[in-house]
Amino acid sequence: MRRTAAVFGAVLALTLTSCASEVPSTPQPVPSTPNTRTTPAPTTRAPVTATSAPAVTWQVGARPLPRRPDGFGEIEPTPPELVNRALPTKDLLPPPAGGKYASTVSAVPADVLARSTWQPGCPVEATDLRYLTMSFWGFDGRAHTGEMPVNAKGAAGITQVFGQLFAARFPLEEMRVTSPEELTLPPTGDGNSTSAFVCRPARGQTSWSAHAYGLAVDVNPFCNPYTQGDLVLPELASAYVDRSNRRPGMVLAGDATVRAFAAIGWSWGGAWTSPKDRMHFTGNGH
Repeated sequence: MRRTAAVFGAVLALTLTSCASEVPSTPQPVPSTPNTRTTPAPTTRAPVTATSAPAVTWQVGARPLPRRPDGFGEIEPTPPELVNRALPTKDLLPPPAGGKYASTVSAVPADVLARSTWQPGCPVEATDLRYLTMSFWGFDGRAHTGEMPVNAKGAAGITQVFGQLFAARFPLEEMRVTSPEELTLPPTGDGNSTSAFVCRPARGQTSWSAHAYGLAVDVNPFCNPYTQGDLVLPELASAYVDRSNRRPGMVLAGDATVRAFAAIGWSWGGAWTSPKDRMHFTGNGH
């Protein structure tokens, strides 16, 4: 394809590679006023039993990697603590009541916009973005609430997708707004934040990334790495290149995650030949 701020230096190095030649899809009308809603989960299932948070054996973002000539971090073997990644989630927003899926769609609040990467030169107007909050299951077996700015024309569909992931108990590590400071942090190769809007061009391109339009979502980047040639992003995620070793949080061809995005007309970067962008879902084909 939403701890110290360094966590997202790795994730953003990741998303900078997505959508190498992106162009925006044809704009569509959006509601003149935002709406807010709470949506029940698509299916009724007993919630996952909350478990004690696992001991934290890895500090995300603590160790910057040496840079390669291309600007990415050096590719290193996956640390043993991350081979079967299941780190706990830190709550930034109140968890959903009763462990049930809830989502809201609204105009992006001024304080959220101020801490995001949006600026006047971005290819999407702030009024054409929506601020989503959505429930998700963590790898810790607990229900959490994440936040995600997206393009207004994809907002309803995205809340539908994550409602289905919640019903399927698909785990996410974290989901939050990317800050401008995170764009220039050194790579640490261990980020795993599910995110959408990031205002920046595609790596090595003058054209904007689909993320800059709010028309792309990256799901569990560490569990679903980007690969091209000898490049693996995040740089410590090589253990997850082996897709035959199925672990929680992975997106696989034809699975429920791919089908949920396909149902709203979004395609999957994991189906590309080169690069393979397994984390990446896009609403404009790039």
